[in-house]
Amino acid sequence: MQAWQIRVRGQVQGVGFRPFVWQLAQARGLRGVVLNDAEGVLIRVAGDLGDFAAALRDQAPPLARVDAVEVAAAVFADLSEGFRIVASGGAGAETRVTPDAATCPACLAEIRGEGRRRGYAFTNCTHCGPRFTILEGLPYDRARTTMAPFAMCPACRAEYEDPADRRFHAQPIACPDCGPRLWLEAGGIEIAGEAIAIAAARLKAGEILAVKGLGGFHLACDAVNAEAVDRLRARKRRPAKPFALMAREGDLDRIVSVSPAALAALRDPAAPIVLMPGRGALPETVAPGVAELGVMLPSTPLHHLLLDAFGGVLVMTSGNLSGAPQVIGNAEARDTLSAFADAFLMHDRAIARRLDDSVVRADPPMVLRRARGQVPGTVPLPPGFETAPPVLACGGQMKAAICLIKNGQALLSQHLGELDEALTWEAFLQADADCAALFDHHPQAVAVDLHPDFRASRHGAARAGALGVPLIAVQHHHAHLAACLGENLWPRDGGKVAAIVLDGLGLGPEDTVWGGELLLGDYKGFERIAWLRPAPLIGGDRAQIEPWRNALVRLDAAGLSDLADRLFPEAPRDLARQIAAKAINAPLSSSAGRLFDAVAACLGLCPMRQSYEGEAAMRLESLAAETGPVLDLPCVDGAIDPAPLFQLLAAGERPDRVAYALHASLARAFAAQAAQLIDSGRAEAVALTGGCFQNSRIATMTRKCLADQRILTQCSIPANDGGLALGQALVAVAKLESF
Repeated sequence: MQAWQIRVRGQVQGVGFRPFVWQLAQARGLRGVVLNDAEGVLIRVAGDLGDFAAALRDQAPPLARVDAVEVAAAVFADLSEGFRIVASGGAGAETRVTPDAATCPACLAEIRGEGRRRGYAFTNCTHCGPRFTILEGLPYDRARTTMAPFAMCPACRAEYEDPADRRFHAQPIACPDCGPRLWLEAGGIEIAGEAIAIAAARLKAGEILAVKGLGGFHLACDAVNAEAVDRLRARKRRPAKPFALMAREGDLDRIVSVSPAALAALRDPAAPIVLMPGRGALPETVAPGVAELGVMLPSTPLHHLLLDAFGGVLVMTSGNLSGAPQVIGNAEARDTLSAFADAFLMHDRAIARRLDDSVVRADPPMVLRRARGQVPGTVPLPPGFETAPPVLACGGQMKAAICLIKNGQALLSQHLGELDEALTWEAFLQADADCAALFDHHPQAVAVDLHPDFRASRHGAARAGALGVPLIAVQHHHAHLAACLGENLWPRDGGKVAAIVLDGLGLGPEDTVWGGELLLGDYKGFERIAWLRPAPLIGGDRAQIEPWRNALVRLDAAGLSDLADRLFPEAPRDLARQIAAKAINAPLSSSAGRLFDAVAACLGLCPMRQSYEGEAAMRLESLAAETGPVLDLPCVDGAIDPAPLFQLLAAGERPDRVAYALHASLARAFAAQAAQLIDSGRAEAVALTGGCFQNSRIATMTRKCLADQRILTQCSIPANDGGLALGQALVAVAKLESF
């Protein structure tokens, strides 16, 4: 009888792949064995394969991601009759850990049914439930998760050991008799009764609850109750940043306009927050000044049960003080969130690592924050990088994330946040250790941002020094360019692209500050072709917080100083102008983000101070009319001058049309320059990247202007600084002399 050895690589452990193989083999009358090992799943099988190998890929379990199925003829002397699942081979890190996954339909039916898991908040199986957030060590088994303290009861043990059961080797398996428990407490005292019912009643009464989820605590309140939402804002010191919402699928149409693409994104196993146009059904205080709402479906049985009992839409925002990372421990929650929450919906399953909710946009598709449900999955590297040496990339200061590459794959960590925050820094260090362990990673080079004072850059320099490996500093916008190329699997020798890179700030050569750039380049290098005409950042970092500073210098440059004086009478304009003239703590910057701030300030959108990053630009995007003037911005010696936009203000153009003009004119100006590079044969395609392309208006308008060109965009890797580390890693590999 012909025998075969089949190797399956990818996300194939902890997803029910072995019982899936067992069932396929049983149905085909094959004999042999299947096991997990360091490289994935290994199958030794005898008999007529037929479509067996194809079915391994085509019919794989929902959470599986099959990268390769390798089939080779073999001779085995020990294959007994039948087909068996056998003990795992040696531990290793060549396969990947599965991300957390939202409750599957079968488990949801169970908690709403009449069986032993009716109403049980920790129901899961191999197709859903916690993974990364409970993992404490490799290999992934119960003893190395935060489920270790919960001994399985006989009924759960029987399911766990039955290959025909969907809970076969589901490490978080539990039931009310043996698993985690849920309770509600207030003032440190557990309240007797059914926790979900009491929690729902308190939410209906206008209270704010701290709810323990998969990757941390949320703060929840009734989204229809404006007084409760305002109270949450006051307690959390979050005056204007939009709150995320959680709603059942049947309640979505009442609050947002749901496209087919948005519904598909909502239903993804990652259960991300999805940005969708609001219908105006909720109080303005939920998302002041912005047209989109961020909504997620319930992701765990606990959330499903809570939403069912509550019967409406909840604000579900991170349980933290604004700017700080999400709280994950029970004791930490009591200490930190007692000032915010009236009561706590708690459980006793520990969270191994904090993971924020992922955030995506469906139209056009893009990941804005890569976190719960999306990590620690890997992404393939482009052709030409198959033999790349292992590299660690440390990312940037804002929206921090790290990236490791090995064996033709990249592991991009979860969104970590702002590294100036102490707890975020701790999470960054844990992510560095986590990823190294998960990938069995020993870097031969370390890549960092060109800015030497970024905390991530200092960490990378220390790591490189301790390891005795090269440290490679990568210019910020070159890293954005490379990240876009990498996501699109642009070959290492695929030629140069015209990259429009629009974002807030990034250090350029010779201490310049960039942010509105057209680059011609590839993984190895770049040339700066065009840029926004630079303007001083008065007060340095203060210019990121106070939009009037950017408006002042842009109006002055456009010959509209009198208008600036009228618009900002309370601002210290004379002092600001002196600082700009003397270039004291006022570096020149080509930042597109600061240009958006400037126009927003002129239109009265949070002119004196932003309460959160991107507030002015988000409000400006929402204000923009559906049509308006499109200006030809002059480009002289590579510098694109936005002055005509400010002349519109002086001419008394309507604010919504000015907002439209900014988006459309900026898109046209950069697209025209990029198209020239394509037409001249210097570039093969156009790449759109940088945080400003999270703005759906400018992303859509730029693509429209380049409709006849090949366009590369970012969908699964954030175009903002959350994707920076991937680009750094690819640039570092391309620059290594040994490669």
